[in-house]
Amino acid sequence: MTEQSFQKIFGAPAEVVVRAPGRVNLIGEHTDYNDGFVLPAAIDRAITFAGRRRSDRTVRVHSLDFQASTEFSLDDLQKDKEHSWSNYLRGVTKFLEEDGHRLTGADVVFGGDVPREAGLSSSAAVEVGTTAFWDRLLGLKLDPVYVVRLSRRAENEFVGVPCGIMDQFISALGRRDHALFLDCRDLSYRHVPLRSDVKILVCNSGVKRALAQSEYEVRLKQCRQAVAQIASTGLAVGSLRDVEPADLETAHDTLSEILLRRARHVVSENARVLEAVRVLEEGDLDRFGELMNASHESLRDDYEVSSKELDVLVETAWKQPGVLGARMTGAGFGGCTVNLVRAEAAEAAAEAIKKGYQEALGLKAEVYICQASDGALAG
Repeated sequence: MTEQSFQKIFGAPAEVVVRAPGRVNLIGEHTDYNDGFVLPAAIDRAITFAGRRRSDRTVRVHSLDFQASTEFSLDDLQKDKEHSWSNYLRGVTKFLEEDGHRLTGADVVFGGDVPREAGLSSSAAVEVGTTAFWDRLLGLKLDPVYVVRLSRRAENEFVGVPCGIMDQFISALGRRDHALFLDCRDLSYRHVPLRSDVKILVCNSGVKRALAQSEYEVRLKQCRQAVAQIASTGLAVGSLRDVEPADLETAHDTLSEILLRRARHVVSENARVLEAVRVLEEGDLDRFGELMNASHESLRDDYEVSSKELDVLVETAWKQPGVLGARMTGAGFGGCTVNLVRAEAAEAAAEAIKKGYQEALGLKAEVYICQASDGALAG
């Protein structure tokens, strides 16, 4: 569709077509900005870019999702308040130029089926897709981790959203039928096989994550406060990644109840990710599901980033045959849940979850049956 749209809008075939997927995090929530471990998977919903070079320094962009167009000069890259959707592309392009990659003008059309504001990282897909587009169009041969870092930089420094690096990493480097185990401290990673007899069910609560940004910043501050107070007891810790469960006992009297709970979530979640990788590699999906369930309980009770809607979706999923595990995913306060489901039970589970959600809250949930997919730089 994107290629045909490009031909229709710009009157010529595209030179390059690039696809960057959305993602869902199977386990490891709110650990990324604490130097911890995460286990996301790219999903088979993506943003596709089609484009061709121009002979000048003008970039003309059309968004299929917003049905809007804008253009900018490579010599004067500024944020666009009117077409804010274009700032992800502008940021990537600006930093590529600043890093010494001399770009040409281009005509670009992009769009896809990653739901916006659902916690499936449509913004990271746009950033990674833009970086991969320039790489492919101009033969830049960019290092994959550089692509990830630059894409995140665009969101942090240009768009102004203080996200971690997981979303860009998995959109770039996902692999079909695999999750990706990422150490957010040193960016080492490896692909972990995800058996093909399971599906990833993503349930969109339909609730916009209005509190997510402000509460994200609160949690970030609380984690840093917990680290400072734990360090004051004489323990050598630079982030919650360095804290062991026994350390929390040692520091119990120095932490307020709320900081103890925040730290306990991150520390226990890191341990769950490490165990999840091990059991997934052993093919023990039942134990993996139990770890997902425990993750949700920790996010709900200790980190307090769930919501009534997310809890209903998760608790409804827990009752369904073939559902191995369910948890909220993303920043919280709305957005989506992620469920690992045996493939033969996926359709029935999806319908039952939608029905249960409607009956409990009078709300409609969108449910996407997904498979782990290749990232933009796969192959």
